[in-house]
Amino acid sequence: MSLTELFTYSFYFFFGITYLTKITLIILNISHMKKNFAAVPKQFEDNITLEQHQKAQKYTIDKNKLSIISIIINAFLLLFWLKWDGLVYLFNFMESLNLSELHTGVLFIIGFSMVGSVLDLPEKIYSTFYLEAKYGFNKTTPKIFITDQVKGMILGLVIGVPFLYAILTILNALGEYWWLYTFIFILSFQFILVWAYPKFIAPLFNKFKPLEDEELKVQIDQLAQKADINFEKYFVMDASMRSSHGNAYFTGFGKNKRVVFFDTLLKTLNNNEVISVLAHELGHMKKKHILKSLFFSSLTLLIGLYVLNLVHDLPEFFESFGHFYGKDYLAITIFTLVIPLYTFFLTPIFSWLSRKNEFEADEFAATHTVPRDLINALLKMYRDNSSSLTPHPVFSKFYYSHPPANERVNFLASFETESNA
Repeated sequence: MSLTELFTYSFYFFFGITYLTKITLIILNISHMKKNFAAVPKQFEDNITLEQHQKAQKYTIDKNKLSIISIIINAFLLLFWLKWDGLVYLFNFMESLNLSELHTGVLFIIGFSMVGSVLDLPEKIYSTFYLEAKYGFNKTTPKIFITDQVKGMILGLVIGVPFLYAILTILNALGEYWWLYTFIFILSFQFILVWAYPKFIAPLFNKFKPLEDEELKVQIDQLAQKADINFEKYFVMDASMRSSHGNAYFTGFGKNKRVVFFDTLLKTLNNNEVISVLAHELGHMKKKHILKSLFFSSLTLLIGLYVLNLVHDLPEFFESFGHFYGKDYLAITIFTLVIPLYTFFLTPIFSWLSRKNEFEADEFAATHTVPRDLINALLKMYRDNSSSLTPHPVFSKFYYSHPPANERVNFLASFETESNA
């Protein structure tokens, strides 16, 4: 078997098993939720009504059905680009412009990305204005939606164009160790974006106001003192202009690090519950989860670039997809398209690591606040966000970045048991 045939057969093998697994897992999840439709799980009977439970099941099932359609479309699109000469058509068009190799490469990748963005629009529109609206979550107006898309496109060009010029220049000019120099550049670029995001990028899409509730601020100061954390930037985001979903998150580092509460969350939770959610977010910071995540993503990036370096010099890699050897921008594009197939089965490992971090943050919150407050906060968020309480165990193990509701509540309840012992 030639190397070209090996690349070809391995692509079809991983393509088939990846998409078959994705669809099978979703079908299992839908079936499991239908089996658990008629009754609220006993553990949640006192907090979630049957109507609320069934709404969550219907909402999640509808989202899963949309995911199946999206997966099938993406599968055909991947075949179009790689096996049905989609990239060849785009390549020939860009080459016909008679620009320099560098300009052609940047324009090729931008064109490829813009085609993808346009093809994603129907799903975004359907999800926002039908699915989310059907269940009472959507608050996005057509004006806001269009503005978001335009802002996103402009921001992508402002950030992406210089980035692409730098990457292709490094690849072309810095010899056999280009992959290592590229890694250093991308890592530096990522740190700049993580630092800049909360102060300069996020405000382009949402308004952020300092937390004004004086009573809540006193409780926050007490929590920070108890946890030995010097952290003063707490913001409220106007999430309600787009959706009624509630959440909170930790972002940034250095002087730009901050905790952000959705305004929808503050309308739902009492102060003690807000403090428990904050304690969870501070737990992520105290346990250095963001730094750990950056380390793992950096290691993954380094390995990926090294593998790209290996296939970059193999004509057979290009021949297996019917493309032309020696074009750096084609190598990057093809590699970006195929690598998710070969790494798909690492998904449950990364999901497990994420859930581990969530348990650690929950433990931090449970030992620095009242565990029942976080349990109550989570129950309200499950209810208000119509989160399914009964995902299929395999589906949740494979995909869930947060522990399923029953596992998380049981884990927090164990701290109540310990304190009462």
